[in-house]
Amino acid sequence: MRPLKRVNRKEKSKSKLKVKEIIEFTIGCLFVALAFNLFMSPNNLVAGGVSGFSLIIKHFFGIESSTVIFISNIFLIILSYFVLGKQVTKANILGSILFPVFVELTEHLSTYISFQQSEMLLVAIFGGLLQGIGAGLIFRVGYSTGGTDILNMIISKIFKISLGRSMLFTDGLIILGGSVVFGFNRLMYSLIVLYLISYMTDKVVLGISDSKAFYIITEEEKKVKDFVINELNHGVTVFDAKGGYNLDKQTVLMSVIPTREYYKLKEGIHKIDPKAFFMVMDSYEVKGGK
Repeated sequence: MRPLKRVNRKEKSKSKLKVKEIIEFTIGCLFVALAFNLFMSPNNLVAGGVSGFSLIIKHFFGIESSTVIFISNIFLIILSYFVLGKQVTKANILGSILFPVFVELTEHLSTYISFQQSEMLLVAIFGGLLQGIGAGLIFRVGYSTGGTDILNMIISKIFKISLGRSMLFTDGLIILGGSVVFGFNRLMYSLIVLYLISYMTDKVVLGISDSKAFYIITEEEKKVKDFVINELNHGVTVFDAKGGYNLDKQTVLMSVIPTREYYKLKEGIHKIDPKAFFMVMDSYEVKGGK
């Protein structure tokens, strides 16, 4: 009976994780929809994607954005099934349906909470931040809101180009179309929104690093090592290395420290050996060790 209990515990753990992912994904979709209806749509900020495309269609034909997004997503899901296959399509179905539903449900919030008279720079900043947080939550659990995410994968596969280039092509066309329709001054704010979305998405997906990894090459190896161990109370790993140009043997010290102690170690290295070479990298997850 014990093995069965272990299996049940594993299944419960997996189901809890799945529920957590669905909740996080739902909150992410809600945030993206709120960013669209409170900041982007009322101010005609076209920041790429099917939602940006829907603003252009609404301007010319008066069709509600949620309808345009839903129809576009359904069309792209069908196209994805034939071009990308069943497995890829499955990951995009839920977001393709849920996102336009949230856009429809939150559409009238702008009548109660209006930012149309606000400074456009503030609108772009807060809209980009909110959408970036939402997108980060969605991508972190392995989902997407469909739309141009699907289109980019299709273009990438058919034309044998990178996903980044296909994103640049599709979003670039949509943003350019928006600037033609709503004025080129909107283009500047759209670019700010795009940057903030990208920045916040990365921060949410990767997290803000709690630690920094130092890689140090110094002639004062023992003093630097003693400083890290005795003054900062952190461990040091020593690597044997060889210079790529003159093939001289070198020693590399590696130490992972909390971000709050970054300047202590930086200044400590500089005082011990002003000529020391060191490289600092973000460490998003540190496990094990003492």
